[in-house]
Parts: sequence; C-alpha cells; structure tokens
Amino acid sequence: MRVHLCFLLVFSLFQAIQSSAIYIITASRPLVQNQTLVSPSQIFELGFFRPNGSGKQYVGIWYKNMTPSKVVWVANRDKPIGDTDQSATLIVGGDGNLKLLDGQQNTVWSTNVMAKPKYSAAVLSDFGNLVLQDGSANEMWQSFDEPTDTLLPTMKIRVNVKTGMKQHLISWKGEDDPSFGSFVLGGTLETPPQGFVWNGSSPYWRSGQWDKSKFIGIATMSGTYLSGYDLLQSIDQGTSYFSFYNYNNSFFGYIFISSEGSIKFVSWNNGWSTYWEAPAPTNHCDVYGTCGPFGVCDASSSTMCRCLKGFKPRSDQDWNRGNWTGGCHRETELNCQITASAAVSTPVEKDVFWQMKQMKLPDSADYLSSIADEEECQSWCLGNCSCLAFSYVDTIGCMVWSGDLTDIQKFSTAGEVLFIRLAAADTGIPTQTKLIISLSTISVITLFGAGISVWGLSRWRGKFRKMKIPRLLKSVDTANKSEELIAARKEQMNQEDAPELLVYDLDSIILATDKFNTKNKLGQGGFGPVYKGKLNDGKEIAAKRLSSHSGQGIAEFKNEILLISKLQHRNLVRLFGYCTEGEEKILVYEYSPNKSLDAFLFDSKEKAKLSWGTRFRIIQGVARGLLYLHRDSCLRVIHRDLKVSNILLDEKMNPKISDFGLARMFEGTQVLVNTHKVVGTLGYMSPEYAMGGIFSEKSDVYSFGVLMLEIISSKKNTSSDHLGQHLNLLTYAWQLWCEGRGLDLMDEAIADAFSPSEVIRCIELGLLCVQDYAADRPNMSAVVLMLSGQSDLPQPKQPTFTFQCSTTHKVQIQSKEETFLSRNTITITMVEGR
Repeated sequence: MRVHLCFLLVFSLFQAIQSSAIYIITASRPLVQNQTLVSPSQIFELGFFRPNGSGKQYVGIWYKNMTPSKVVWVANRDKPIGDTDQSATLIVGGDGNLKLLDGQQNTVWSTNVMAKPKYSAAVLSDFGNLVLQDGSANEMWQSFDEPTDTLLPTMKIRVNVKTGMKQHLISWKGEDDPSFGSFVLGGTLETPPQGFVWNGSSPYWRSGQWDKSKFIGIATMSGTYLSGYDLLQSIDQGTSYFSFYNYNNSFFGYIFISSEGSIKFVSWNNGWSTYWEAPAPTNHCDVYGTCGPFGVCDASSSTMCRCLKGFKPRSDQDWNRGNWTGGCHRETELNCQITASAAVSTPVEKDVFWQMKQMKLPDSADYLSSIADEEECQSWCLGNCSCLAFSYVDTIGCMVWSGDLTDIQKFSTAGEVLFIRLAAADTGIPTQTKLIISLSTISVITLFGAGISVWGLSRWRGKFRKMKIPRLLKSVDTANKSEELIAARKEQMNQEDAPELLVYDLDSIILATDKFNTKNKLGQGGFGPVYKGKLNDGKEIAAKRLSSHSGQGIAEFKNEILLISKLQHRNLVRLFGYCTEGEEKILVYEYSPNKSLDAFLFDSKEKAKLSWGTRFRIIQGVARGLLYLHRDSCLRVIHRDLKVSNILLDEKMNPKISDFGLARMFEGTQVLVNTHKVVGTLGYMSPEYAMGGIFSEKSDVYSFGVLMLEIISSKKNTSSDHLGQHLNLLTYAWQLWCEGRGLDLMDEAIADAFSPSEVIRCIELGLLCVQDYAADRPNMSAVVLMLSGQSDLPQPKQPTFTFQCSTTHKVQIQSKEETFLSRNTITITMVEGR
C-alpha cells in the first residue's frame, strides 16, 4: 500500500536507557549513543537514531518533544553504523573537525574543515543548525551548508555556477532509508529563476517564474512579503539562493522533498500538518510536461489535455489513449515564415496573437530586460519570427519563448496572461476584422490565494497574549487632502488585514531589560531610548521606549506598528511585538548585535572595521530595502527619515532599515505630496521637502544619496569638519568629482583596499541621487541596476542648495504647523543658494 503521509516518520530515537542531554561537543566531551545534543531553548535535538527501528544507525537532528518526530538533517546518509555497534561516538578530533567514529575508531563521517584551530566545539542552534566553532566562536562549518531533504527557516538552498556549488534538497530513498533518493529539489540561475524537482536528470515539477515575491506558477502562493519567502539572484556573481523564515518565529515548520518526489510544507499546530504539497496528489497537471509540447493541462476539465489554438496532436492514436506526452504541432505555417522562405509578390498578412488568461507560463522563457513596457514587448515579439509567444508580467517584465512551449497549465484562479503567435488564418476571425491584440488595454489579473505562508502562521501558545494590531488614528498631517485620503485608507483597514503581533506584558519587558538599566541602553533617538533585553525564552530583543518628552507621539507609535508589521524584507528590521500598559508605549524589535551604522562609521577607531566590501554590501542592502518599500511591498511607503543612525547591522553586518515612525504610505499613481509639517533630519532632507514641504519617493532617493557619500567617506554631511571651505559633504564631493579626484573622498582608514571602479560608480550615483530637482534623480529600481553595473550612469548636475551646519548659530525652520526634527541631528542649518 502506498503511503502518502511519508513525512510523518516514526523513529526509534531513544535506546532503552533514557538519554542524557549535553549542550556542547568537544574533544574531551564527545557525544555517545545514550546522549543527545540539544539547542539552548530545547527546540532541536541531535543524536543517534534508527529509522523506524531499522538495523542501521545514523546521526541526525530532529525537533525535540514533538511526536511523531521528524528528522531534518542526517550526517552519515550513505554510511550507516551497524545496529550492534554500541561504541560509536561523535567527537571533535585532533585536527579540529567534528567526526563520527564507529566502534573501531574508523571515521564514518567528518566536517572536513581544512583549518586546524587549537580549540573547536560543536553546538546546536535553536534554528536547527549544527555549528562547528573555533575558540573565538568563529563559524568554521555548519550543517545548513550541507542540507539533506529538509529546508528549515533561515536556511538557504544555493547555486553558484562559477564555483559549481549546488545546495539542493535530496530525498530519502525510502521511509526507513535516509540514503540519497532519486528526487532533487533546487533552483535555477535563469532570469527569472524557477524552482524545480528533478527525478534523476528529468524535470518532475516546476514552480514557474519568480516575480520578486512569489513563484507565479504556484496559484495559491501569497504575493506579499509576509509570506516569508525570499529568493535573491546575482547574475554577475552567478549565484542564487532561496530561503524562508518563520513569521515572528511563532511556529515550527519546514519544507521537505519526500521519497516519492512531493514537496511538502509542514507546520506544527498541536501536531504536524501538511498545508501545501506539490505535485498535488489530485492534480496530475502539476507533473512536468504532462501534456507535452504545445499542450495545455487543465485539471478542472473533463479532458485534461488539449492542444493550444492553432495546434493539433502529433499522434491522434496516442492522444486518444491518454498518452499526451508527445504533445502537439502547428496546423498552419506562420505568415512570417512564409515571407522569409519564399519570394512573394503580394503582401502577406501579419501574424496575430491569441490571448490566454490565468495561465501557468511555459518553461524556458527568455527575459528581455531592456523592454520597458507591455506594448514594446508585443512589438518585439511580432518583429522576430522566432518568437512563438510572449507575456508581460508587471513584477517581472517581458518574457518571450522561441522553442517548444512546455509545461503549460490552465488555472482556475490567479495565473498570468500568455499570448500565442498564430497565423492569421488560425484565429477564425474574418480577415477584414482581424486585430493584433494590444496589451495597453490589458491588465494582468493577480488574485492572491491562500498563500503558503498563511498556512504556516500558527502561533505559540505561551505566556504572551495575542492581539490584532489596533486600528490607527487618523494621520496628524491633515492639512493636505491627499494625506487625509491616505489616513482614511489606514482607518478603513479592518483587523483581518493586519497580521498578529505579540503583546508583551510590561513586567516581562522590565525583567528582560533589567529595569531599563542604563548598561543595556543601545542608543537614544527622537522617539526615545532603546534597550537591549533578553526574554525568558532566551530571545534577544531591542525595546524602543516612547519617551514622554519625545517630539513623536501616539500617532507615530501606531504608524510604526502598522507599517513595519506589514512589511517583511531581509533589509528591514523585524518587529516582534509591542507593549502598551499605563503610560508606557514600547516597541519590541529583533536585536541587531552590531547596533547602528553610525556607531562604526563616525568612530575613529571602529570605522576601520568597515572594509570597502562591507560598505558596498551595506549600500546594496539599503538600496534593496528602499526598492521594496517603494515598489515591491504590499504597501508603498516613503520612509522620510533615512540616515545612518537608522541603519542597523546584524551579526553579519547586513543592513536593516529601521524607525518607521515618520513613514507614510502613498498611492500607486501618486507622485508628490505636500505637507505643512516637515519631519525628518536636516542634512538628509531633500530641498523640495525641507523648503516646500513636498515629499515623494524621490525624497528617500535624496537621503540615500547622502547616505552613500557618508558611507564612502566616513564624514557627516552636516559637519564641516575636515571639509575645508566647503559647506557640507555634498559640495566637497562635487568639487573632488569635477577635479577628477573622486577617490580622494574615500575614507583613509580603508584607502589601501577597495575597488576603484565600485567606489567611483558609488560616488557618481550618490551625486545623481542628491540632485536638486526630484525629476533628475533616478528611482530606486534604476539605483539598484546602477549599483550592479547593469545600467550606465548619466552625468550628475551640480548641487545648488546646501545645508551648512553651524555650532554657534542655529536657526529653526518653522512652517504653519510645528516641525519635528530628529534628535540624532539637533544642529539645524541655514539654507543657502549658490
């Protein structure tokens, strides 16, 4: 009998003697067979196990205290230890490697790290990652880099074509056999990338193209960043990786490839449940190429396979027997082929396009990055006879197909619009009324189904209360009608539109921060102080406490809760929850061990730790975060207070944009908003905003330009120190640029090791971003392309308006309403024109 729930594996994880737990493996403290290595919060466990009580032993990792247990990683997949071997150990050897030794002290498995530290130890993290560290706690090896059949939250599956590295998930051979099976789950490096399951070397399942937030070939996949899925690709570096995370770390879950070739998303909610599976057991259309080339699969139709319009089965006999893999072929030769192959005296009609809605697009698309809009995509395809089909997806761009159209599926919901090239005679429309379909009148229908992520958002049952985010107060910026509309839009959001956040008890925050001890204070902003804390479950947090003397109030507090809770990106800080008790208003964030960027950048001793490679990655990360806010998120957001002190750095120096108290949503067609209340930090504020109260996404672009120049130089824009006679950093950078001495802007602390071409490109791009007129500045889509070297840079124009900082003369700019100024930069400047 075929077992469909093969992911619910029953393992004999314990021997007759009760296992004892340890928290570290060293040379002097090996792991023996009656012990397990556990993670700090008792979430994961590593030890010896026998699958389904078989006669073979393996070392693996599984979720602790969850029945039935699920092994998520195996060390010795193809080299089991005999059942009678009771002396096998997992130990750190003399060469610093973690090794599995059998009873005869033969090495069965090893981490094979080349370095030989004086001391090393192995620990298991709460994410299920087995890590080998040296004496300075530097990571030398991790199990996340050698996945088996399971993808855990924060884990990545990668591809690097330059090095040949591939991190795929490979199925078990059987329910009780962890050795390598025949099914492989991984990604491709094409643009846009796709997810695949291969059976050996043959495609078995395909996800469809990635559109920056979801795979469009999965009809029920959520399109918002709350889904928790991320796929990053670098064409220049030849790399691609896919990962997912637990929203607010609030559930246990994993993705794995079964021994039968099914991808399963499994989550814990008082038991393991499969919330999504592909290929779906009841949908044969999910299997790759079921209907062959130029065939369409429709699971809801009585005849599952049919040929595209203008095509017919290659073999009627096979087709009638239900064998559709041979596919279809064209009935009428394309008009462009007739024109190309024969000398004709009379004009031949142009080919036409047949529109198909709600489609899973075919495999093997060619992506045309230079095509700017839908009509241009259609025109390009019509002008190239080899182009057999095209599709323009707003979140991807123009895709065309020149080979066999394979693995097409008709969806009942969601899907994209596909245009098939046909000879004019195949449309069935009278010649005098034939029209080439104009894409300018077509909107791609995007229906967000019950996303995979929604399936996984089951919550902790613990000490914390769970509540929906309260409805927001109307925006305090009521002077302008357009802002009132945005505020009204917020007001109308019902509770189902806002994700759940943990509501923390004040006592738990006080305990975590040691009564807001000054020793735990991380910084002070315009909002109030920020404290490091550690909750009872061991999670480290940053608690941002609204000060009663703050210029910001309840509106900003609620604004930040709404926005950041609905925005999820690797370069945005994550909000865990909040606390509102009595007069206290506290936001609880993920903790960033390296604090904020200014703690390094403007410290004479610390700035040398920021190599040029690190600085460039920070610039790229902030750019991607802003692009997400402006164009790719479920809400379109202008940050309005982007600066170095609002860029936090995690343990790997990855940047995270923070402080959304002043951020504002804007409509898709909205360009400029006028406000009588100017907020933000002078020196980072664009001229049109500081002087006229007009802000747009180009205001953030200006701030980003200032940020780039500060990162390059380690100099503050609002300080004239070390800038000679120049009013600020912008004018100093401009003069160096004009004199051909742009590299002189580089921070002297790292001037001996950097990429001149990257630095020059960043300086030029920074100057482009701080141009006086918003229309002259690039948008963030163009900025990201320019940073990657995929787009040429136009010549920047000379900055005209500058802000001069004076330590003795301070002038406050007041509008009709009060002006909020961040306390991070309290020196207000004079406005001067040149």
